Amino acid sequence: MSARENILNAITMNQPEFIEIPVIDSSVVIQYDDVYAQFKTVLESIGGKTELITDITALKEQLTAEKENGSFVVNTISALGEVDEQVAFLSASELEKVEKAYIKGTIGVAENGAIWVYESQMINRLVPFICQHLVLVIEKKNIVNTLHQAYEKLDVSKEGFGTFIAGPSKTADIEQSLVIGAHGARSAMIYVIE
Repeated sequence: MSARENILNAITMNQPEFIEIPVIDSSVVIQYDDVYAQFKTVLESIGGKTELITDITALKEQLTAEKENGSFVVNTISALGEVDEQVAFLSASELEKVEKAYIKGTIGVAENGAIWVYESQMINRLVPFICQHLVLVIEKKNIVNTLHQAYEKLDVSKEGFGTFIAGPSKTADIEQSLVIGAHGARSAMIYVIE
């Protein structure tokens, strides 16, 4: 028997016992009295901003004004007007000039301020990470207490890619100081539709 076979046999003989995955009752995990208030508190503590709006049309004027100023703004939300489908075919070097991106999120999580975004909502999976300023839009009714509850509502196999985004890019590796916008969006504004 070769050394390789000896090693593989030793690994095979040394497997841990199979343990069933625990069933988590999401009704007994964290429950917040006001999920939006918790979402807002956590999101703002990690560098993001949030604003409660009554209707998504309030953002139309903002988007139009930014595009008229000549800024490279990407809109992926059809309720705001023309969707910038052409970004699906742009490379990273072409997308690096994106000043602001408007993206609709699927679900928000109160415990950590994260928002789930499917790839189809981004149009190009680079957009939320390469833009200078990220604008996410979610509905208040789609904010849940915990990640457990979020995963119960999501179909993660629906598309090839999806991600939770929690505020702007940040790192604390540099001399133990929190740096916002180190390797991605410098700001994240989340609009929550009532």
